[in-house]
Amino acid sequence: MIKKRFFDLFFTIPALILLAPFFLIISICIKLDSQGPVFFRQIRIGQHGNNFNILKFRTMQFNTEKEDQLTVGADKRITKTGKWLRHYKLDELPQLFNVLKGEMSIVGPRPEVPRYIKLYPKQSRKLILSVLPGITDLASIEFKNENEILGHSINPEKTYIEKILPKKIKYYEKYVIKHSLLMDLKIMFYTLVAIFSK
Repeated sequence: MIKKRFFDLFFTIPALILLAPFFLIISICIKLDSQGPVFFRQIRIGQHGNNFNILKFRTMQFNTEKEDQLTVGADKRITKTGKWLRHYKLDELPQLFNVLKGEMSIVGPRPEVPRYIKLYPKQSRKLILSVLPGITDLASIEFKNENEILGHSINPEKTYIEKILPKKIKYYEKYVIKHSLLMDLKIMFYTLVAIFSK
């Protein structure tokens, strides 16, 4: 775990320094586009089942976000800047601060809201929550167009719970069992490929 922490800091600290001007530009765009704070915080379940506030750039009209509601397709609450940020996954960048604080890792199972964690099989939940959640993982690459998929569903909530979540859990388990620093590097690379190939 010490190696994993060093790995995270090795990439996170330089990334935050290099991205600082970009963070400023995004922040200005968000403030000019709509009223409200630059960042959005939401309770997620982290390692060992501990709650933490995940940090994202705000992509929706202020005070329209529901704590655990799925955001799908062309949701009318999403701002113009938010659409662009979501398309390129740039809204996730502030999670580098979560990594810096030790609440997340760059690569690891994506942290879920409490109500979805309750749906995990008991053994799966124990295994997945034994490690730090990540900004990206195998499931993030596989379901890079998740919002669009759910947007075409008559019942997005049911589709997520019955079709997507079980597959995500399998990917999470695979990562926890087989993960290595080399695997992390590969996932980081393929995440960038997935984002820029959109």
